[in-house]
Amino acid sequence: MDLALLRTFVMVHRAGSFTRAAALLGLSQPAVTAQIRALERQLGRPLFLRQARGVTPTSLGDELAHKAAPHLDALVEIVQSGLDDPASQRTLHLNGPPEFISERALPALTALVEDGHRMALRASFGHAEASLEGLAAGHYDLAITTARPRGTLLTATALCDEEHVLIAGPRWAARIAPGVLRLKGAPAMESMPVVEVHESLPLVTRYWAEVFDALPSTSGTVIVPDLRAVLTCVISGAGFAVLPRYLCTAALERGEVVALLDPPIPPLRTYFLVVRSGTLALPHMAWAHEWLLRAALDWD
Repeated sequence: MDLALLRTFVMVHRAGSFTRAAALLGLSQPAVTAQIRALERQLGRPLFLRQARGVTPTSLGDELAHKAAPHLDALVEIVQSGLDDPASQRTLHLNGPPEFISERALPALTALVEDGHRMALRASFGHAEASLEGLAAGHYDLAITTARPRGTLLTATALCDEEHVLIAGPRWAARIAPGVLRLKGAPAMESMPVVEVHESLPLVTRYWAEVFDALPSTSGTVIVPDLRAVLTCVISGAGFAVLPRYLCTAALERGEVVALLDPPIPPLRTYFLVVRSGTLALPHMAWAHEWLLRAALDWD
């Protein structure tokens, strides 16, 4: 079986589209189509179901991708690292939420580099769906997401849980008498402005559903796409927000913000380390994966 055909097949499987795979491979779309058809003729069975928007792998396609992709990734690693230099530096491409990558992952992985492992880091930011799509397409080596991927192409390992806290600046917190929020629940917050990362209020909505068994009845007053900026706005008096505890612990200790409620069961969100199946056989991937799991044991 031609390795070039297998490489094209794996890229189509990861990209979910002949067109996207062609762009990633630097080939024309007709060339990719012809290679997939040639491979299907060799196997005597279809590998993909053609649809209006992309392709869906058949059961044979999924099985072949699961078997072939790790070995192809390993061959690419050998070529990129160099056969004659076993100590050559490898590059890890990491993607995930900007706050978590900046505050948690990068400090841990920088310590890995300082420990003497010959590895370069390249970090980029993205939400869960984009991170998983980019990982599957080969743009990243490792993704940190709050979504567990489906199927066998990607492998996810639970990394840590983060507790969400309802906070406000002291001025806004003083407007809610002690016990009122616990007694009245969500209605006690209706007149207070909201600071969030998106118009859909993802963190507030989740908190409201889990703690108050309700949906927020307000819209965002300040929308900024970074949780660290959300915290800065809350400290400045812009309103209330729901944030991971690790991001606001120092501000809580300094009195810059106040925790408005201490529910008996606080909302938690799980982060996952996600890789393409089979790539943990590569040394630099295994180092980074294990290092992050160890670092997470010390994260509050």
